[in-house]
Amino acid sequence: MHGWLVIDKPAGLGSTQIVSAVKRALRDGGYPKVKVGHGGTLDPLATGVLPVALGEATKLAGRMLDADKLYGFTIGFGEETDTLDAEGAVVARSDVRPTVEAAQAVLGRFLGEIDQVPPAFSALKVNGRRAYDLARAGAGPKMQSRRVTIFDLTATGEAQGGLLPSLTLTARVSKGTYIRSLARDIARALESVGHVTMLRRLKAGPFTLERAISLDKLGELAKARELEQALLPLTAGLDDIPALPVTPDEARALREGRRIAGTAAKPGLHLATEGSVPVALVELAEGSLRVVRGFNIET
Repeated sequence: MHGWLVIDKPAGLGSTQIVSAVKRALRDGGYPKVKVGHGGTLDPLATGVLPVALGEATKLAGRMLDADKLYGFTIGFGEETDTLDAEGAVVARSDVRPTVEAAQAVLGRFLGEIDQVPPAFSALKVNGRRAYDLARAGAGPKMQSRRVTIFDLTATGEAQGGLLPSLTLTARVSKGTYIRSLARDIARALESVGHVTMLRRLKAGPFTLERAISLDKLGELAKARELEQALLPLTAGLDDIPALPVTPDEARALREGRRIAGTAAKPGLHLATEGSVPVALVELAEGSLRVVRGFNIET
């Protein structure tokens, strides 16, 4: 079981709870015990794509953290909360409701590289402690702004009496982007306040909702010992990395962590494969191949 299960995460559960659900499904189905990890945290309020890595694919989970993400989300105007979503306490109110035209006019300000202040209720560390722990204790952690990239931002919404009570958007963003902060800043740019009322991840790296399964489906497949139907190969997390076929002798060398000289290929990252079996994620530089991440998969 080396590969990816793409879970359509329901609201109310955290990412670690989804990992626990996958482990439980594997046990219920009598599958061999393997490592399980997720490829990018989703807030409990959020739903949608959560890649879960099994076996040797867990070595690639970190790459998912660096991948671009696509979200759909709704900003409800009139109230800002301390968590910047519907679960928090109201900390500011405004009677201002923007028009469609005003909303469209400000979105361009948020495209490209921007400075963003993360939410106080987040897993980031401040002076060695999680920000959300400090926030819950009433300590009011000072969050430092950081650079993130908004690649695309589009809005839909129907005006009521010419004004928007809420605004639904899609955003393709870089790693480290907080949609809750983006919603807060868009509302403030519209001279109002707001918070996220809906958040759904539509894509994480190469993984989309089209291949995602519900927790109920996960349980059904596991009990029927048919989880393989939903399991994507380890290589599904490397669809942007070119494959590099290697000989059995070269594969053995790479598995032992040795460099290989004289490889004829373009410089950069490659997926070394022996037949159809992934051997290692390798980097080619100056004709020398070195292992970036090796995979322990039997041929």
